[in-house]
Amino acid sequence: MKTVQISLNSIDKVKPFVNDITKFDNDFDLVSGRYVIDAKSIMGIFSLDLSKPINLNIHAEDNIDEILTVLDAYIIQ
Repeated sequence: MKTVQISLNSIDKVKPFVNDITKFDNDFDLVSGRYVIDAKSIMGIFSLDLSKPINLNIHAEDNIDEILTVLDAYIIQ
């Protein structure tokens, strides 16, 4: 598992983000405070405080580099 911080600070970023991660069969969790939601759930994402950075847990071993490349636009460096 790998954890990165992402920013989904506008509504316009959420749909492309979900579309990007649904291309992968891996599990993705978004963690904000004490809440953990499925990152592939648009409704779940909108239940979070999107004004702050969110931790994304990527449950992958093999294709982690490919996933990070696709998600680069959302990752906070």
